[in-house]
Amino acid sequence: MLCLGWFSALAMALFSLHFLQSLCFPYFWKDFVFLWSVVRYGVRLELFKLTSRVCTVLDRFIQQAHRIPNKAFVIFEGRTFTYKDVELRSNRLANVFLHKLDVRKGDCVALLMNNEPDFICVWFALAKLGCSVAFLNTNIKSRSLLHCFSCCGAKTMIVGADVECVDGIISTLVEDNIQVWSMSGQCRNTQVHSLLAHVDAASDKPVPAILRAATSLKTPTLYIFTSGTTGLPKAAVITHLQSLKASGGFWAFGVTHNDVVYIPLPLYHSAASLVGIGGTIELGATCVLKKKFSASQFWSDCRKNNVTVFQYIGELCRYLCNQPKTELDKVHRVRMGVGNGLRQDVWKEFHRRFGKIQMCEVYGSTEGNLCFMNHIGKIGTVGRSNFFYRLLFKYDLVKYDMKKDQPMKDQFGFCQRVKKGETGLLLSKVSALSPFFGYAGSKQLTENKLIRNVFVKGDVYMNTGDLMAEDHEGFISFKDRVGDTFRWKGENVATTEVAETLGLLDFVQEVNVYGVAVPGHEGRAGMAAMILRTGLTFDGNKLFKHVVTDLPTYAQPLFIRLQVVMETTSTLKQQKFQLVESGFNPSAIADPLYVLDYQQNSYVPLTDRIYQSIVCGERKL
Repeated sequence: MLCLGWFSALAMALFSLHFLQSLCFPYFWKDFVFLWSVVRYGVRLELFKLTSRVCTVLDRFIQQAHRIPNKAFVIFEGRTFTYKDVELRSNRLANVFLHKLDVRKGDCVALLMNNEPDFICVWFALAKLGCSVAFLNTNIKSRSLLHCFSCCGAKTMIVGADVECVDGIISTLVEDNIQVWSMSGQCRNTQVHSLLAHVDAASDKPVPAILRAATSLKTPTLYIFTSGTTGLPKAAVITHLQSLKASGGFWAFGVTHNDVVYIPLPLYHSAASLVGIGGTIELGATCVLKKKFSASQFWSDCRKNNVTVFQYIGELCRYLCNQPKTELDKVHRVRMGVGNGLRQDVWKEFHRRFGKIQMCEVYGSTEGNLCFMNHIGKIGTVGRSNFFYRLLFKYDLVKYDMKKDQPMKDQFGFCQRVKKGETGLLLSKVSALSPFFGYAGSKQLTENKLIRNVFVKGDVYMNTGDLMAEDHEGFISFKDRVGDTFRWKGENVATTEVAETLGLLDFVQEVNVYGVAVPGHEGRAGMAAMILRTGLTFDGNKLFKHVVTDLPTYAQPLFIRLQVVMETTSTLKQQKFQLVESGFNPSAIADPLYVLDYQQNSYVPLTDRIYQSIVCGERKL
């Protein structure tokens, strides 16, 4: 009886503890399991520092190619490429680069390709030689493209067979001693050399392993270009440490080797390459690579390839929700989506349309030293923090003055933390545990991203440029971006670069570029306030031709506002706050407004009727 009494008391105590935990700490076990996974993965990376022998993402791929050679690695346009296929082709390419292109360990090579298996094969081939690789955005134009080479010091460029944006600058590249090689069989331009003939004749034997050996996690392995406040693209330095951290993302969310991952995002961005390809390799899984996202083909691709996990950006999910409803909307095997930027209303509609798919939001920038992961799955949040998370990752939300476009300071000159639930600027502390590697090229670019003496003398934080809020349960939500960058169509748009491009027109005296919210769309659409030169008039046709020629689609301003006087701050910085707030409603703005019209190949007056068609979603942007 005594034992039975003790057993009953113990059972009651355990039940009480469970009840108390469920009531006061409802996410305890989910937090514990997730953080335990993060810590285990982090310990593995720390051990590399002790052994001076880093097992890179490439090393992991080679391990998988030997362990599961015949397993499908990449499925592309109906063709299957096994781990062995990619291993052997990357070996051939490595031998060509070594013996024909005279590429050597430590060189930087630029890669300008759209999504295809050879993107991965070229990337791995160069990595096998110990080269760093610069992923170039295939949307960038000539001026930006030339700038990218000076950032990372590349003297060789590999171009995809279907990439044509280099045609107008080949002579300039050659003059700068940059050799251009194409993955096509025949090249129209005699200054571009074909790789395919050499590849077919090359050996598929591996190059010496010593060439790819890495002894430090901090060694740069990639340069991924991101838009910033400096105008032209910046080359974010991606080290082995960052690559390995990103490759563990799928694993942390519970993706396994049995999953099939759908990657419709461009490989030149870190989400698809580092998280998508790297994560697939880490698990020994299979990925379905899409050349370019198609809303109409998305679900048929998923059904045909038995996709279970897909990568997304918020805009992608909205496009899917806007597709006509069918009886097959919930006929698929997809169980999880991993991505960022999913709006709360789209999130709910996505679940209604396509089933209760687990949407795993990830917050982080290419060059950043902080990452939030929504492992709970709470709609509308990008992640969750708690006491233990803050021990590992030091970050703060500080008060931000939108009008002055800078953090608010106290009487001692230090930043002020916001209260729970309030919106503030996200700052991430730079430390040995969370280093910030910055950008290639000018050291000033890296310095501009840092804020010093934030809370005490001598501390250093990275400025994310994002306004966030953390509620009383520790859930973190994204609110907006600040500064000179806004996001549209899944891309970061640098306002300075757009302004400099528009300023080349003869009738433009001054221009201020910013982003405005458009109902039903993620991010902000580009808008430019202009002052015209005395005696000259606005030319919509000329402006259209100029922006289409010199700017990628996502960076082309959708709206133009003509002003007489440009407002500035006390430090003579262009004032954007009031412009952003006033938006593009012709009924509320006295200044002349114009809208980009692709049918008329011009900027046409923005009327109330056109405005209403945009707001109602009838007019495609």
